Amino acid sequence: MTALPDPDLQRDLLRVFRMPSVQTMVSRKSSITNAFVSAIIPVIPPTAAEIEEAINILGLDHTDLRCAYCGDKSSEWDHLRPLVLQRRPTGYVSEIANLVPCCGKCNQSKGNKNWRTWMTSAAKWSPGGRGIPDLQERIERLEEFEGWRRPTRVDFEGILGHEEWEAYWQTCEELIQRMNASQRVADQIKSKIGDAIARCDGES
Repeated sequence: MTALPDPDLQRDLLRVFRMPSVQTMVSRKSSITNAFVSAIIPVIPPTAAEIEEAINILGLDHTDLRCAYCGDKSSEWDHLRPLVLQRRPTGYVSEIANLVPCCGKCNQSKGNKNWRTWMTSAAKWSPGGRGIPDLQERIERLEEFEGWRRPTRVDFEGILGHEEWEAYWQTCEELIQRMNASQRVADQIKSKIGDAIARCDGES
């Protein structure tokens, strides 16, 4: 196929095109770790009264539930305090004392960052980065929510003992090592396929 004669059109087309990001097995390392954490995190379902109290503290309306961080339409509930830090559980669990209504953009942007630091940062899709006008009011509401009740915090290693706890994480590390080895094989296969495609293009 010949190149387009108009350089401005070429530039514009290349600017708007984005190849989908390539997911490798190695890039799934954090996902695997998070899965190992999520698998053991206790879940404490709230009562309707607890949900109502939480929503009221946050100044929200259950008939039109909005993101506690930015005010967009809520699509999920986010852990205010992260469940994972440095590839290990923080001890916090899934319960109403640690969950706030959230939109997808904020949830993706916040990750496991401290919520106050993230909200006022210039991170992509953060409320501060988007210039949310009532940011300070939202922070004050979240501070009130944070002090509403003491969150559950579990000492996993203390409950299980050091040996059982380390054995659990060893299985995680072994899985990641096997995935790394599999990725090396996949890279070799991908290279061979690419070479075969290039030869076919050269022959046509």
